[in-house]
Amino acid sequence: MQGLARALLNDGWDVLAWNFRSCGGVMNHQPRFYHSGATGDLDRVVQHGLAQGYGKVMLSGFSMGGNLTLLYLGQKSEQVDSRICGAITYSVPCDLAGSADTLARPSRRIYMQRFLRDLHAKMEEKSKRFPGLIDITGFEKIRSFHEFDDRYTAPLHGFRDARDYWDNCSALWTLKDIRVPALMVNAADDPFLSRQCFPESRAQLGAYVRLEAPRWGGHVGFVEHVQDGYYWSERRAVAHARTLVA
Repeated sequence: MQGLARALLNDGWDVLAWNFRSCGGVMNHQPRFYHSGATGDLDRVVQHGLAQGYGKVMLSGFSMGGNLTLLYLGQKSEQVDSRICGAITYSVPCDLAGSADTLARPSRRIYMQRFLRDLHAKMEEKSKRFPGLIDITGFEKIRSFHEFDDRYTAPLHGFRDARDYWDNCSALWTLKDIRVPALMVNAADDPFLSRQCFPESRAQLGAYVRLEAPRWGGHVGFVEHVQDGYYWSERRAVAHARTLVA
């Protein structure tokens, strides 16, 4: 986020960056925290930015933030604010169910363990704030997002279960409804993404979304060793942003 902000600032853009609830180093004060379909939070940030008087706004998001960005634009569709001129997203798990299955593979255990370790700390703090609502007993037995989302994400955010949450919050199903130029960059070697995260047909992508699938990049790891220190992803974002205001 900081690298992209620096690149865009140096190219003449103002930048507003935000973290999901509980992801900015300070725990939020409600039982809910963040999830892949919390477009209401994004809309609040967008409306705040638009209220500053900007004539053009580009949205960007990484990983879950990319899914949220595209889902938001798909939900808005024809009603999207005319000042939103486009978006660029990276490493987007737009097929949440498939990505959860991918991360549940034994070969992805190192990533899953890291996610669960971070989530355990957050849920432990939540349970202290809301002891009658959030119980972390047996958390150490959780091994996948399916189990975590079934037990926590879904009930805390109004979904029936993990499958209901994934079905309602996967941007894949709303890409065709987006009405501003949106670029989705998913590396072919991303260890988090399912095959469905690389849609190719216009029936899925719609008229405004374009997928780029560079061979390398992993998960938000589009590094480029050049003298000015910019990543490839940052150069790509600047180039895309320029097309939106040309």
